[in-house]
Amino acid sequence: MAQIKVKLVKSLIGSKKDQIATAQSLGLRKIGDETIQPDNAATSGKVTKISHLVEVSQA
Repeated sequence: MAQIKVKLVKSLIGSKKDQIATAQSLGLRKIGDETIQPDNAATSGKVTKISHLVEVSQA
């Protein structure tokens, strides 16, 4: 199964509560945090919601 690497590059300060919750559900808490996630519809939706805060690459 394909996987993607998600990295938090902007601060969560000032973001909406649902965006903060989405980042935390991906395991992103601080700037620079990276996680490996499965490349599926649920993950894609989460990444789309916080696309202005993260960088995505193939793992």
